[in-house]
Amino acid sequence: MIYTSDLTEKNAAMCVAELMSAAARTAPKACGVDLLKTIILDGEDKDRLTAAMREISSEIGKPFFTRDAGNVDACHCIILIGAEVKPRNLNCGLCGIPNCAAAGSTNISCAMSVNDLGIATGSAAAVAMDNRIDNRILFSAGMAALRLKLFPEEIKMCFGIGLATTGKNVFFDRPAVS
Repeated sequence: MIYTSDLTEKNAAMCVAELMSAAARTAPKACGVDLLKTIILDGEDKDRLTAAMREISSEIGKPFFTRDAGNVDACHCIILIGAEVKPRNLNCGLCGIPNCAAAGSTNISCAMSVNDLGIATGSAAAVAMDNRIDNRILFSAGMAALRLKLFPEEIKMCFGIGLATTGKNVFFDRPAVS
């Protein structure tokens, strides 16, 4: 049997996306509380995501959402990492509210959830890098995923990481847009 580069490179990206999901899961979490979820999209589901990114771009007047959507179009797949924002009862005040009980009655995000999402996203991106798969962390893709309600409603923050195996990195030499 002959395996062409088109097939093997897409399979490699999907395999690495699964490893990235595991890396996000096993990344350290504040107080040992795991409030993360991951999703991997390709095909029509990825197309729905990029369409939502373009809609957001038009609505808020931020052209980089359209640029990012084009980058995701060129990817084999995208992994989405989402987090709940529940306070951990540390009363650390890092969210700007003096204690967790007071923070719970606001729409403010727990700093520990923000930190957990960042660590998980970094761990996942490191797996892509270790496997020489071109990638980029995109909050624009995360916003679109939340808009599409791809996660359960308790997930309030999300980042996406597009994965591509092309002769030229699709995320390099991107035009600077605001």
